[in-house]
Amino acid sequence: MTVEVALAVMAGAHTGHLRVCDNDDQCTGLVTGAQLTTVRDSAAYTDQLRLRDLSPHGPSASSTAPRT
Repeated sequence: MTVEVALAVMAGAHTGHLRVCDNDDQCTGLVTGAQLTTVRDSAAYTDQLRLRDLSPHGPSASSTAPRT
């Protein structure tokens, strides 16, 4: 899921956070709307950035690699 989609899901669900899961449906973390807004407003942001590309401190170095 991209950052933009995650923000839209949060708005629609009236929630302030989402769990991030891997391909095996194992929870790998939690992101908040505030964190995603900060990422979206940063210089490193692209519309291809996915939640799993985020580290606790922002986008990872590999965040520009396409993922599904």
